[in-house]
Amino acid sequence: MSMAERLNLEGLRYAQAVGETKSFSAAARAYGVTQPALSNGIAKLEQRLGDKLFDRSPRGVTLTAFGVRMLPLISSAVAALDAVVAEAKRLTDPGERRIRMGVSPLIAADLVARSFGMVRDLPVARDLVLREADMETLRAELRAGELDIILIPAVAAMPRYEHRVIDVEPIVVVSPRTAEPETVELEEAGKEQFILVPDTCGLTTFTTQLFQAHEMPLRTYPGEAASYRVLEDWAKLGLGSAMVPRSKLASPDVPHRSLMDGGREVQISFEAVWSSGSPLAEDLLSLADSLAAAPR
Repeated sequence: MSMAERLNLEGLRYAQAVGETKSFSAAARAYGVTQPALSNGIAKLEQRLGDKLFDRSPRGVTLTAFGVRMLPLISSAVAALDAVVAEAKRLTDPGERRIRMGVSPLIAADLVARSFGMVRDLPVARDLVLREADMETLRAELRAGELDIILIPAVAAMPRYEHRVIDVEPIVVVSPRTAEPETVELEEAGKEQFILVPDTCGLTTFTTQLFQAHEMPLRTYPGEAASYRVLEDWAKLGLGSAMVPRSKLASPDVPHRSLMDGGREVQISFEAVWSSGSPLAEDLLSLADSLAAAPR
């Protein structure tokens, strides 16, 4: 029997966990096993590999020279085995023939509607399972593997993830006054007081970044609106102006002006974000490319 055939997967996982946490006790807690069980699993692995992976001292756990060379290989082996299991499950389990998509409340309904048709046109037709949530929740659930792809405003970086801009939308200004011109320049709009929503959907971040990029102060109403509809209602009451994507107007009849910057429409960009390591990565890339290429 070769060494590879005698390697224990649990021992490999335990070693990877200790390498990441630099602690036997923390690694044991992460896997829900006792520390003696974890230490025993690593000892058996070291015996089969022929040398020690870790040095333990009162100052903590450090990699040996042998461990420095072996831990990247162990991590790659664990990732490859996980990928085999995930792909097998995807191909054999009907419940996995779906794409779990998270969307920000700021995403337009027609973009979500297009997504349904596009997942059915993938090489393997899939079902789309939607979840709407705030930005931080969507990002956390993508990292945890609870979502496959998220559609969010392109206002915050997510390093090491794949990104594709899939849509842009004009920004409009809803103001207390009804007799307005059809457009307003950003410099002029900056003289108004703006009502904001809680900084969860990405709209407030976008607004703040827009004013910061132009080195303009953002004058804000001291309270916060809970929804886009409330923004419009409060604007009608004269509490201030509201800046929203055009699709979030309650109706086209709501008095509004297109926001301009030097004669060009100010637009907010939306992106698809997913992990290149996902078992569905090929389908997710195809979906994002289809959304990006669709007529707007």
